[in-house]
Amino acid sequence: MNTFLYIDPGTGSMLFSIIIAAVATISFGARALWIKLRVVFSGKKAGEIKTDADKKPYIIYNEGNQYWNVFKPVCDEFEKRKLELIYYTSSKTDPVFEQNYEYVKPAFIGEGNSAFAKLNMISADFVLMTTPGLHVYQLKRSKRVKHYSHVLHMPNDATTYRLFGLDFFDSVLLTGDYQKEDIQFLEAQRGINPKELVTVGCTYLDVYKENIAKIPNEENHPFTVLVSPSWGDVGILKKYGEKLLDPLSQTCWRIIIRPHPQSKKSEADMLAKLEERYKDNKNIEWDYERQNIFSLKKADVMISDFSGIIFDYTFLCDKPVMYVKSNMDLRPYDAYDLGEKELWQYSALKTFGTELQEEQFANIKEVIQSMSDSKELEAARHEAKATAWMHEGQAGKNIADYMIATVEKLNKAE
Repeated sequence: MNTFLYIDPGTGSMLFSIIIAAVATISFGARALWIKLRVVFSGKKAGEIKTDADKKPYIIYNEGNQYWNVFKPVCDEFEKRKLELIYYTSSKTDPVFEQNYEYVKPAFIGEGNSAFAKLNMISADFVLMTTPGLHVYQLKRSKRVKHYSHVLHMPNDATTYRLFGLDFFDSVLLTGDYQKEDIQFLEAQRGINPKELVTVGCTYLDVYKENIAKIPNEENHPFTVLVSPSWGDVGILKKYGEKLLDPLSQTCWRIIIRPHPQSKKSEADMLAKLEERYKDNKNIEWDYERQNIFSLKKADVMISDFSGIIFDYTFLCDKPVMYVKSNMDLRPYDAYDLGEKELWQYSALKTFGTELQEEQFANIKEVIQSMSDSKELEAARHEAKATAWMHEGQAGKNIADYMIATVEKLNKAE
């Protein structure tokens, strides 16, 4: 008789944490014993023995290619300053391997639990990552890391991570000052240690700004609508599908559909059905490129929901946005603990975006043609950009400055 055992994801996560904790305890215990033996046989005092030959001053961890542009300006700064930076990645095809850096040292450390097993026992003064949930699930704080820093990879609210996403970092690097208030509110509410909150700017937007300027304008540019939603049950592709796309496909405009990267993994069947439905429509294009800037450059108007790409398009292209209001369930996110307070990204979108109602889908061509890109909308776009994308063009330098200053301060305190 065959017996099958099932371990649910929560239990699996807990078991993995127990195993890693046990391995770490054995590792640290063995290291401590070795140091004591060295002290005994050398006749030196413990303080005179170098206790951590593996320690690196600076480490970056990148969980996937989509975050390369977050880290590239930081890597460029360390390379320019001739300072060694260890760059761990969970992608074998990370663009870092194509850069031919001399001082930035890249290494593939595996994916998922394999990467976490490595990260949970690293030794460093300063670790920078975009990965949230430190010390919540499998990714634990190493006892041999002095400072963990999270760099935001979005200019919208910092509380849209899953619960406790930022709680156990020592610092959070922000794109705009407005993000501080909600983080500090949650710190007080949860009784956790306050983090250093430093506004540095937005690295990937700095990169995108340079790259999008290099894309030549189209000679025979057709009017283009970019449909770029989030994913999940309240994303407009999943929620409305052909109800929105059918009337758009009949406009004779170029319609670019750029699904959220997670849709390709989690909603593949839905995408396959939609692609099959419009395979003979020459006006419909599907965009699965890693970078979104090519579609952003082509678009004359964007239709989205609550996706962060709205801010990429607004800040980089300064063109009108239409959004379909979604009732996003905030319970799994830090934002839920803010109570009745409205997220900045929603309140800002109301000022510079035009809401598209479901009952308007049928005559969407007329709705878009009659949409006015007023001076008020333009001014609101500029205000949102000034609020959420501070220190434009300076984020890489600011992050490197903060990392170096923090390590110098930590070393002086020893």
